[in-house]
Amino acid sequence: MALTETKIRSFKATERPVKLFDGGGLYLLVNPAGGRWWRLKYRHSGRERGLSLGVYPEVTLKDARERRDAARRKLANGIDPGEDRRAERNGRENTFESISQEWIELQEKPSGQSRKAPLAPVTVDKIRWMLDDFLIPAVGRRPITSITASDLLATLRKIEIRGKHETAHRTKQLAGRVFRYAVATGRALHDPTGALRGALAPIVVQNRAAVTDPARVGELLRAIDAYQGQPMTASALKLAPLVFVRPGELRAAEWSEIDLEAPEWRIPASRMKMREAHVVPLSTQAVAALRDVHRLTGSGRYVFPSLRSRERPMSENTVNAALRRLGYSKDEMTGHGFRALASTRLNEMGWAPDVIELQLAHAERNKVRAAYNRASRLPERRKMMQAWADYLDGLRASGNVVPIKRSA
Repeated sequence: MALTETKIRSFKATERPVKLFDGGGLYLLVNPAGGRWWRLKYRHSGRERGLSLGVYPEVTLKDARERRDAARRKLANGIDPGEDRRAERNGRENTFESISQEWIELQEKPSGQSRKAPLAPVTVDKIRWMLDDFLIPAVGRRPITSITASDLLATLRKIEIRGKHETAHRTKQLAGRVFRYAVATGRALHDPTGALRGALAPIVVQNRAAVTDPARVGELLRAIDAYQGQPMTASALKLAPLVFVRPGELRAAEWSEIDLEAPEWRIPASRMKMREAHVVPLSTQAVAALRDVHRLTGSGRYVFPSLRSRERPMSENTVNAALRRLGYSKDEMTGHGFRALASTRLNEMGWAPDVIELQLAHAERNKVRAAYNRASRLPERRKMMQAWADYLDGLRASGNVVPIKRSA
């Protein structure tokens, strides 16, 4: 006989589990402790199977029958309701967003004997930005197996329309890394970004904006000396041409990395783009600039802390914004341009290319040669960095071009 709410409520639990059948494979399992679970017994592909439909009384008799009927409709269409439910659950758990976050956490963890994180924090920040701004709003909540190449292309086209062609390419590459991780961990069958080859507009390579003419360099240095903004920003501007590190390495500099007596700045591998520790010999001018800012921030962690919180470094846009305030457009000079300035002038003035590249912390593909360079060329780099600072002083003072060849 079919169940009724009255019969269910009046039934008392016994010492053994009891099944109260309703019809169509639906029954209520009453456990000795009093728990009551709706179950559906069915056959698929010649095998008997079971499906949980919820707990009474949260799921009423009427609700249980509706769930039974929905499951039997799937059976009529050749679908196993149990397998279908598992697929839905996996889809909810294996969304693009959840897998991308798992992948990022893996990139941040140290690995191997070196205990180095695979990606630098600044790189992780950029990845999170691309995910949060572009990919997650578009496909983040979808099961990763349901996302197609055309879905991704639609997202990338929106980035292209805004004129951000390089960002579109980088976002595509990022999506591919997440998909390949999903494939490797058994949660996706293929990487759809492979089908997007040639689908995006090519990137037009542009050199980073930088002032390199000696006379204009002198003007820039005098403008920096006259900067009337925040003192920490002024200090960062003064130090940037003396050390010519990457903007992210400069703004996140920590006092624990700097030895003013050595004098040198040792940047750990975890903060370097190439994942190798880097030494920046400090000229007397750089030491003086750091001593000045030490009076402002020496009691904290960061050399250039954020104006909002000393627990965070200066914003990545601060130096560029200061250059705009000085009258230099983004097509004339950027924070990264100090590297191009140093590279251009030092090469033109006869310094050894290997020494310049080492000081710029560019990758050395030959590992034996790289080890030799790091071990033996620091004295040359110290000499070059002091000569470079003296050269800048000359340009700042009068605009005269002072030769700084290796014999200097």
